[in-house]
Amino acid sequence: MKSNQPIGIFDSGIGGLTVTRAVKNRLPNESIIYFGDTAHLPYGDKSTAAIQAYSVRIAEMLLQHECKVILIACNSASSAAYELVTEYVGKKARVFDVINPTVDFIRENHANSKIGLIGTKQTVSSKVYEDKITDLGQNIEFSSLATPLLVPMIEEGMYDDEICQNILKRYLNDTRLEDIKSLILGCTHYPIIKDEIGKFYEHERYEVEIIDSAEIVAAALKSFLAFHQLSNKNHSSEDKFFVSDFTKSFETTTKTFFGEEVNLQQIPIWDELS
Repeated sequence: MKSNQPIGIFDSGIGGLTVTRAVKNRLPNESIIYFGDTAHLPYGDKSTAAIQAYSVRIAEMLLQHECKVILIACNSASSAAYELVTEYVGKKARVFDVINPTVDFIRENHANSKIGLIGTKQTVSSKVYEDKITDLGQNIEFSSLATPLLVPMIEEGMYDDEICQNILKRYLNDTRLEDIKSLILGCTHYPIIKDEIGKFYEHERYEVEIIDSAEIVAAALKSFLAFHQLSNKNHSSEDKFFVSDFTKSFETTTKTFFGEEVNLQQIPIWDELS
C-alpha cells in the first residue's frame, strides 16, 4: 500500500455519503472512490448471503481502482460481510467497517450507562452491536430497535418534513428506548436526519447523546493512516462516485454534500452476476 492510493468507500445508497463527507473533512488530501449499490438498496432487508455477494463484488471493483483502504460504510454490510471481505482482500488493502470503531468509542466514553440503537432489520437481528458491547464488560445496558422505514424515506428525500417527524415519533417513543442516555445511529443513512432526531428529544425535554458513527469512523481512519504512514501529504486527484443504478435522489444528495463538480457515473458491475 502507498500513501497516494485512494480510499474506497461503499454502501447500498446515499447513507455512506455521510461517512465520505466526514472522511473528506478530516482527510482533505485523500482521493475517494465511492460506490453506491443503488440497484440493491436497501441492504437492511436482504439476506446475509446476498449482502456478502454484493460486498465481495464491490470490494473487487475497489481493488481494481488500487484502493489502499476499503471502508464498508454500511452497518448491514459491516455486520454481514466484514470478515468475508477482509479475508477476500487479504493484504491488498486494509478493510474498515463502521461497527468496530463505534464500539471502541462506547468503551472509552459510555461505561455504566443505558444505550439505545436504531438500525436496519439486518443490523438489529445480527445482534452484532449487542454482542460486542456485552463483551466489553462495562455494565452497559443495551437495547436496539429495527427502524426499517427510515432508509427508504431518506433515499426518497423525505426528511425535514411532517412525514419524517411522524415516523421518528413512532419509533423513538418505543418502550425499548425508554430512559436511554445515548442513541447509536446504527445505519449510515441516519446522520442525514440527525437534526430531526435531536429535535424530537428537545421537544420531549429528554437529553440523549446521539452517537454518529460517521464522525467516529473518520477519526479512526485518520489515526490509522497516520500511524502507518499512509496519509497522503499532497492533494490527490478528483474523487469519483459510482452507482450501480442511477437515481435522481442520489445525484441530488451527492451534489448537496460535495458540490456541483461531482462526477457521478453508473457502472454495470452486476452484469456477470445476472
